[in-house]
Amino acid sequence: MRATDASTAPPSVPAPSSPGTAAGGPDAAGPVGAAIAVAVAQFTPSADVASNLAEIERLARTAVERGARLVVLPEYAMCFTPELGDEMVAAAEPLDGAFVRAFAALAGELGVHLVAGMLERTGDPARFSNTLVAVAPSGQLVAAYRKQHLYDAFGQRESDRVVAGPIGEPELFELDGIRVGMQTCYDLRFPEVTRTLVDAGAELVLVPAEWVRGPLKEHHWRTLATARAIENTVFLAAADQTPPTAIGASFVIDPMGVELATLGEQPGVGLAWIDRARLEQVRRVNPALALRRYRVSPR
Repeated sequence: MRATDASTAPPSVPAPSSPGTAAGGPDAAGPVGAAIAVAVAQFTPSADVASNLAEIERLARTAVERGARLVVLPEYAMCFTPELGDEMVAAAEPLDGAFVRAFAALAGELGVHLVAGMLERTGDPARFSNTLVAVAPSGQLVAAYRKQHLYDAFGQRESDRVVAGPIGEPELFELDGIRVGMQTCYDLRFPEVTRTLVDAGAELVLVPAEWVRGPLKEHHWRTLATARAIENTVFLAAADQTPPTAIGASFVIDPMGVELATLGEQPGVGLAWIDRARLEQVRRVNPALALRRYRVSPR
């Protein structure tokens, strides 16, 4: 097993014979309570939306060939330049624009849920929303999340080009009986975001990211993601961009903080199987959510 091409599978979960037959076909759902294959896919997006869509398709097909029911791609997967500028503002689209339509069509063809970061057009001519979209095998947009905590840290100023997402009720979607929530990159440093998702019912939290490289940054990435999984007793799947700007190191973590699949610094796909039995077992052993004495409320 290569670090950039990882997968972990239980013996009872066979790989499908073709991309279109994952878990029974394009619109089939696995039995509730069964193990679900979740993939994290990492690459380095460019300013070329068509090229990024081609790489998204390649990675998604690889993941589905291995049995994935959900494929998580990085923040800014639609379009990215190392310096957020006019090119990204110009590329921004509405949620019913060409990128989401192509993304949804791919989900329908492959019979899989797909999640990725896009540039969403706003009413501000100089800024866009840093938005995550989740599309279902039906081709329907089932959830959207606009990044709430912007990366105005470590010498960067994301807020110069990005409009912060509103604070509101989380949009969750369901995957074979598992409730799924989303947050973005720098949000990981704010534990209230994950806790709010869990309070809304999330059992798997997705974290598309463009985790900028720098001293101790990979240590922060692993520590924070693992803490969010452990303190909330949830599964967490984080998909980062690969170098030169970001670090890669995408992973799937279980509710006890165990890394089920881990990638290195190269583009690739990591796959892990998650199931409700593990979630319930951990919550019996560590009933932290039931024992807590504080609630999260927006400022």
